Amino acid sequence: MEQWNIWFDRDLWIAIGIVVVATAAIYTVLRALVGIVHKRLTTWSKGQDGNWQHFVAVVIGRTNRTLLLAFSLLLALRLPDLPGSWQAALSHTWFVALALQIALWVDTGVRLWSRSLVVGKHGGSYNPVMTTIISIMVLIVVWSVMLLSILANLGVDITALVASLGVGGIAVALAVQTVLSDVFASLSIGVDKPFEIGDFVVFGEVAGSIEHIGLKTTRIRSLSGEQVVCANADLLRQIVHNYKRMDTRRIVFKFGISYDTPSDKVRQVSERVGEIIRATPKTQFDRAHFLGFDESQLTFEVVYIVQSSDYNQYMDIQQEINLQLLDALRELDVRFALPRRDLRLVGERMPTLKVAGLPQQAEPEADDQDQRLPRFS
Repeated sequence: MEQWNIWFDRDLWIAIGIVVVATAAIYTVLRALVGIVHKRLTTWSKGQDGNWQHFVAVVIGRTNRTLLLAFSLLLALRLPDLPGSWQAALSHTWFVALALQIALWVDTGVRLWSRSLVVGKHGGSYNPVMTTIISIMVLIVVWSVMLLSILANLGVDITALVASLGVGGIAVALAVQTVLSDVFASLSIGVDKPFEIGDFVVFGEVAGSIEHIGLKTTRIRSLSGEQVVCANADLLRQIVHNYKRMDTRRIVFKFGISYDTPSDKVRQVSERVGEIIRATPKTQFDRAHFLGFDESQLTFEVVYIVQSSDYNQYMDIQQEINLQLLDALRELDVRFALPRRDLRLVGERMPTLKVAGLPQQAEPEADDQDQRLPRFS
């Protein structure tokens, strides 16, 4: 009978009615306020995605309706007289709802900040590795602090939990140390920036353009068309040549002329090479020297600067220099050196060569000295 009397208690139903009406009214007011602020900020920041009004508008738009309803209910429950145990429970619930909402706001702000940096003001990529890693670390810290704060507010002893998490973290780190090394390597790439997306790099036997820099791997589009995936830690252990940051090319090439060339024409060759390179557009002549005596040629070394980093343009310039050099040497009647070997026989007469199928002449009788000469047959 006492339970039935409780359910038919008029004061109880009046209190419930007051709470329901107050909850609805407070929820309506809060929704209206949030909507007005969000709409005003969205209007002010229209077409200006990078300003603070846009950030605040997006963060406010992330206000959770369920948590807003919980706030309204908690405010309404303060109107009737509740026992002390209920007041303690309400205070804990207040903290949980507020912590969740603050975590959602911070989460939205961090993601929006990260996206704005990655996209950039002009639509280009801006250090995506660094911003991604920082945003992930901040989000992990935010949600971890939120969870631990809620547990501590509910009376849970988090000292042992934090200690166990530390030991577990060490065990996990040892188990995934290869992955962590790649992650820290990606962090190093983000901070030091030895290369960025779009750079043309060469390392080992790989040559191509950087397509993506991730937390564990870097993807490269090679010259032959396939995608090369390399672990970040392995990539940083190698010597990387970044040609995107090269403004000029220093070119060194050699050529050789015949040993039959007179010394005056050898001097003219160096002069003509300098004239050819100076007359070629987008080049800066450095030097052209008669370098030395090789096995079958007189070697020249030529050095010049190409005022461009474009490899195809460099090859066009080198081809034009080679063609003009060929014409110039023909005008000077100077021949390019060909591999040649002279065979000198020591003796008083040439050896007799016998070729199959040809008539042979009678050989005169050789004296004792001629017997020592070589014979080919």
